[in-house]
Amino acid sequence: MRDPTIPLADDRKKIMFYDSSDRQTKLRIRCNLDGITQSQFFRMIITGYIENDELIYNFLKQCKEKYKIQGQQKRDKIDRIRRKSKEIDKKFVLENKEIENIFDIIEMETDI
Repeated sequence: MRDPTIPLADDRKKIMFYDSSDRQTKLRIRCNLDGITQSQFFRMIITGYIENDELIYNFLKQCKEKYKIQGQQKRDKIDRIRRKSKEIDKKFVLENKEIENIFDIIEMETDI
């Protein structure tokens, strides 16, 4: 059975970074215990990050504070932007399918 997290061959990009051999070994062991590959793990985490998963956002926020990756003002600004974005989403309550339908209607009406 094909792994559904793997992109098609013509749409793949390699993501690579460095870490210690100890941490890589611990990652392999944890992934093995969870029954997933390292690639699946990273693709799932990346998906959560791209889709603004609340748990991943909060984890990254804690890491930024702990490791002093960003200043407090920058983190606060990101929080404000995130809150405004959520308010707009709630105000208009549009899902991706509805947005696609709106663009389809505009396309039909304007013959674009």
